[in-house]
Amino acid sequence: MKDKTIDYVLRTTWLAVNKMYNEEAAQFDTTMATGFALLSIDPEDGTPSTSLGPKMGMEATSLSRTLKTMEEKGLIVRKPNPEDGRGVLIYLTEFGREKREYSRERVLTFNTAIRNNISNEKLENFYEVAELINNMISNKRIYNQAENQVK
Repeated sequence: MKDKTIDYVLRTTWLAVNKMYNEEAAQFDTTMATGFALLSIDPEDGTPSTSLGPKMGMEATSLSRTLKTMEEKGLIVRKPNPEDGRGVLIYLTEFGREKREYSRERVLTFNTAIRNNISNEKLENFYEVAELINNMISNKRIYNQAENQVK
C-alpha cells in the first residue's frame, strides 16, 4: 500500500462503493444517482432544484438527466416555488418516498457493516483526514499556493 497515491486509494474506494450501490439499485431498475437524489430531497417540504446540484456534488446536466428520469418513473413532481416565481421545488411522490426509504436502508446497512468492522478510532481518523482533504481543496491549498509545491 506504500506505493499507492492518496488519490488512487480515494478513487478506487469510491469506484467500489459506487459499483456496489449501482448493483443494489439495478435490482430495482434504478441507479445510485437516483437513490442519492431521493435522499437529498426533503420529504416534507420539497427541495429547490437549484440547491440539489451543489448538495449532491453533481453537474447541472447530469442532475437534469437524473431528475427527468425520476419524473418519468413517477418518483418526483416539480412544482413552482411559491416564494420565487422563477424557481422550481422538487417533491417526492408516494412512490418516491417508498424508494427513498429503500435507499436509506441501503445506506444504513453499508454504514453499519463498516462500523462493525472498523474501530471508532480508525473511523474518526478517516473522517478527520477526509475533512482536511476537502478543506484543502475548497480553500485552493493544493495547486494555487506556491508554498504547497513539492520540494
